[in-house]
Amino acid sequence: MTVQNRKALIIGCGIAGPVVAMFLQQAGIEAEIYEARNEPADHAGSFLNMACNGLNVLKPLKLEDLISRQGSPIPRMIMWNGQGKRLGEVHNGARAEVGAPSVVIKRATLQKALREEAMRQGIKITFGKKLQDLQPDKQGVVATFTDGSTASGDFLIGCDGVHSRTSRIINPNAATPQYIGLISTGGFAQRSTFSPTPDTQHFIFGKRAFFGYHVGSASEIYWFVNFPQKAAPARGDIEMIESDKWQERMLDLFSDDLPLISDIIRATDSKIIGYPIYDIFTQPIWHRGPVVLIGDAIHAVSPNAGQGASLAMEDAIVLAKCLRDIPDLTQAFATYEHLRRARVERMVQYARRLGQGKIMTNPVQVWFRDQMMPFFLKYAANPKTLDWGYAYKVDWDEPVQATLPSRQPSLSR
Repeated sequence: MTVQNRKALIIGCGIAGPVVAMFLQQAGIEAEIYEARNEPADHAGSFLNMACNGLNVLKPLKLEDLISRQGSPIPRMIMWNGQGKRLGEVHNGARAEVGAPSVVIKRATLQKALREEAMRQGIKITFGKKLQDLQPDKQGVVATFTDGSTASGDFLIGCDGVHSRTSRIINPNAATPQYIGLISTGGFAQRSTFSPTPDTQHFIFGKRAFFGYHVGSASEIYWFVNFPQKAAPARGDIEMIESDKWQERMLDLFSDDLPLISDIIRATDSKIIGYPIYDIFTQPIWHRGPVVLIGDAIHAVSPNAGQGASLAMEDAIVLAKCLRDIPDLTQAFATYEHLRRARVERMVQYARRLGQGKIMTNPVQVWFRDQMMPFFLKYAANPKTLDWGYAYKVDWDEPVQATLPSRQPSLSR
């Protein structure tokens, strides 16, 4: 069977799913996307950092400008303590040679833009299809969904997130997501009375929590909070908390910090959401038989690094290139893993370190941080030092050479 006659089943229509589907289509491989949700979540969720390395991935799809326009540029990040002392500045992929500046964008806006472009290109997307099981067949793989329906393809790509069902099927002993001890909340306000913070996102180390915000050119506010909680909440419990309760809690957390923080929280007119922060260092098994994983399903990165969406897009283009250029699936999947594993493991570790430094309550630690952070940012977080993350680029037109495949068991269990 030629590459052009192959058909891919894609599980998950978040960010990675539509991107890998569009790249596969460019490679001449048919793709169908199956999403567990019954309908698109176009008005839910918070926002994220779309780093310049993620935007670079979208260039071959001619989507970089579209996504940049729907977000707000944030090429620089300024750090403050809770009393308003400036601690330093970090460049968020700001160097011209790296690419377009990183942007802050609502997750739902990004997902909608990618999904609609995939549909415009003729890619089939079916909602209400929650994966139940996978079985091999003569063609490749059969996916069974909880509603009893099935779908067949030559191979399947699991893009179904940090609690991936696909990962559990191909590896029942897969690593579970690790709670990193932080809860994140966030909100959005449209047409606020706050002055824009052009090209800048601000981060404030409060006494009891960490606050980040950006005011776009149209005076829309994006904000988030990270606060410590030792035990992870049970799945589903945190979603039951109403916006007014979140607002009360956030106002209490920042009652001793800059009044601006409380003013922004009070101005919020969107639903305030909360979620525990997890990561996965990487799963030991990236692929089995005709099934392969990408994005959070294989290496969940905490949002501390602002790289989760960008890494998922990088996975998508690299995997599509491997499938385009390497006829043997096992070799294609092994090459994809070889090209990606070291980078994503480094990013997960980097994000963990950033999270550990967000919350300090000991006065001695706080004093030491405020004194040393300007020097640390100057020498350890300057643009060239961070190029390993932001300057990563994938040339879509450059052929991929196969690496020797690792021995992988078949899908049969």
